[in-house]
Amino acid sequence: MPQKITDTAQLSCNQGTTPSNLSVTSQNFSTAEEKYIATEQDKQANINIKPFGQCKLKPTSGGYLPCIPAPVAWEKTTEKDTINSYKILTEDSFCMCSTGGKISIEDKGHKEEHDLR
Repeated sequence: MPQKITDTAQLSCNQGTTPSNLSVTSQNFSTAEEKYIATEQDKQANINIKPFGQCKLKPTSGGYLPCIPAPVAWEKTTEKDTINSYKILTEDSFCMCSTGGKISIEDKGHKEEHDLR
């Protein structure tokens, strides 16, 4: 069963050059290991999702342009479990970037296994 993810979960973009960490701002009361649990609302560029180094979809003669995240919406969230009526993100969740990349969860941000019940 997919595990929920929390603040500081590590994200990667298949078109970026470096990973970044998720910042949860959608809620401030539901936690796992004292870290806030992420929801589908945690998708704001530069607030929840930081840049991934340089964007491979923006080549220039001197290399790649800096990544400017443009997340669309989280997919593969929980079907029933919600926080503040927002679906919860799991380690299977991903978010497409309108520039063309796919943002995925590399590390769920906590150590223990927390089932979604």
